[in-house]
Amino acid sequence: MGIHDRLIEDVGLRRGVSRLTPEKIQKTVNAVLKNETGARLKVYSETCMRCGMCATACHFAQSHPDDPSYTPAGKVRQTLDVLLEKDGKVEPDFIYGLAQLAYSECNLCRRCVHYCPIGIDTGYIMSVMRRICHKLGVTPQYIQDTAHSHSATYNQMWVKDDEWTDTLQWQEEEAREEFPDLRIPLDKEGADIYYSVIAPEPKFRTQLIYQAAAIMHAAGVDWTMPAEPGWDNSDMCMFTGDFEMMGRLKRRHFESAQKLKVKRIVMGECGHAFRSIYDVGNRWDGWLWHPVPVVHSIEFFWELMRDGKIKLAKKYPGPVTVHDPCNVVRGRGLHEKLRELVRFLVDGDIVETASHGEHNLCCAAGGGVINCGPPFKNQRVAACKAKADELKATGVGTIVAPCHNCHGGLEDTVHAYHLDMQIKFLGDIIYECMEKPEA
Repeated sequence: MGIHDRLIEDVGLRRGVSRLTPEKIQKTVNAVLKNETGARLKVYSETCMRCGMCATACHFAQSHPDDPSYTPAGKVRQTLDVLLEKDGKVEPDFIYGLAQLAYSECNLCRRCVHYCPIGIDTGYIMSVMRRICHKLGVTPQYIQDTAHSHSATYNQMWVKDDEWTDTLQWQEEEAREEFPDLRIPLDKEGADIYYSVIAPEPKFRTQLIYQAAAIMHAAGVDWTMPAEPGWDNSDMCMFTGDFEMMGRLKRRHFESAQKLKVKRIVMGECGHAFRSIYDVGNRWDGWLWHPVPVVHSIEFFWELMRDGKIKLAKKYPGPVTVHDPCNVVRGRGLHEKLRELVRFLVDGDIVETASHGEHNLCCAAGGGVINCGPPFKNQRVAACKAKADELKATGVGTIVAPCHNCHGGLEDTVHAYHLDMQIKFLGDIIYECMEKPEA
């Protein structure tokens, strides 16, 4: 079997493909391969031994063990290899399958790199395939709509400027009933911390802003949040292959922090947003490193607990298991600090899944896959069978997952596979357990 045996109808892919000709495809493919990739892609394409080691790594392959087309090597064989063999001259229908595979059957989790004996990065290859699809105008409708929102409003949820500041003021008012002196400082120059969130927080998860404000207040942190566009650190454009827009978003985010002369950006509990700021968008913008230092909230919360700035009234009842988000563990190495932090907070053991730390199985939501929307949900959930089996085997009732996309993917997995488990952000647990003023 192969990708063309399991095509899913998507209006964005169908509309994009209808506008293509083999000549346009060839010109675009070769422009990307010759001008944007270089030796790295050539080395990968020429050194893969088809040994099958990557099949062990990929959650899609593990969840479809009888179909080698789901393996990382199989994905490359159906996409990049064909483009190279045919010098980019393929039919539009081929691009439909390539786009579905690249956008919805690879989470860019890069677990395969750890299993490949020569270190081939299939996630990078699939990113190049997405780049080609973006330049051809062939992207799934839901994620493209989100990328358009970024382009128009600098945030993925089309939150208007006044709605953003109104939401922060609303959460401040809510929190002051519990913490009378609490403030959410807006545009405070020279603050130690610039707290950065993704747009779904003001849209759907305002309690996370409330909790972050409570934690900052209790710890006595000198902090601020920006009032102007640039506050959303998420980045669907990175996943669609629109690197020009990704660079524009990241530049605006860093410039917002630079304008306020803050000492550090603390990213909220999101993996892909951290990757886009810490490791991808900054490089596209030409910065060797970061114009403002960046830390993920795992590391920041760990610092607060280590330094005794948060006092606990109780500990969260364990045991728990920990889900390691790909972009802050394989991409940043924060698995040990994550566990140290959880041990500060939990009364009980951490029961590890069979795959954990740098080898943790992906939630099957990241890499923009969950953002491709309802047409691809069943396919995504099916790819989580291996993850569901590992979670069930822990026998615990709580998953600690410090990432928004991981929450979305794990919530679907818990529901689909009838796991009796709840999923917690670190902020959920810290807020629940920390000392608060007596009423």
